[in-house]
Amino acid sequence: MAKRQDRAATPLDISNVVAAFSEEQIGRMIGLSKGRLRYWARTGFFKPSFVEEDGRLPNSRFYSFKDMVALRTLEMLRVQNNVPLQHLRKVAQNLADLKDELWTSTTLFPIDRKVVLVNPAFGHPHEVVSGQYVLGIPLSKVIEDTRGDIIAFNSRPEKTFGHVARNRSIARNAWVVAGTRIAIGSIVRLHEDGYTTEQIIEEYPDLTHEDIEAALAHGRSAAA
Repeated sequence: MAKRQDRAATPLDISNVVAAFSEEQIGRMIGLSKGRLRYWARTGFFKPSFVEEDGRLPNSRFYSFKDMVALRTLEMLRVQNNVPLQHLRKVAQNLADLKDELWTSTTLFPIDRKVVLVNPAFGHPHEVVSGQYVLGIPLSKVIEDTRGDIIAFNSRPEKTFGHVARNRSIARNAWVVAGTRIAIGSIVRLHEDGYTTEQIIEEYPDLTHEDIEAALAHGRSAAA
């Protein structure tokens, strides 16, 4: 289980956070399925910081807080900015190489499906698109949002079960299962790939049968 974070800790300091998060917990807070996390680990794209000796055993992989912030950033770039996975591999390496003190002062700028990383150690970006407005992603804001998700981790109200809602922080206000960050589109795609309700819950353990029924109904309604 994830350890509760100390509210008195400096909000943007990640060096004093000691926690380990399972694949299920990452799925709930970020919206990444267990299958995708394992695929990324298997292909070397993103590996968890902590892996038991026998990585095939259930609950043998755990992610640090820094891992969670990096995964959340990569998912924002992949989903909201359509950055190709091949390019994200380079971004992931840059994030892994950042020292703790640089996480809070680094900003990512997605430009034409590529990412420019700017921090005080590197100075200004080498490429500038004249006249193009670019929305930066300050890692300090991602860290702050991730802390908030951890604090609210076990507080999903029962009244949200079986409902969908919009979330401004996911894929430009995409529809998600209420009380989670799990996109309706992710559930619909798994269903279209032949996953049963039980198999979808295995990918996203925080979901209920009612959640999946509501997600699929919403998907059908949107497609009609």
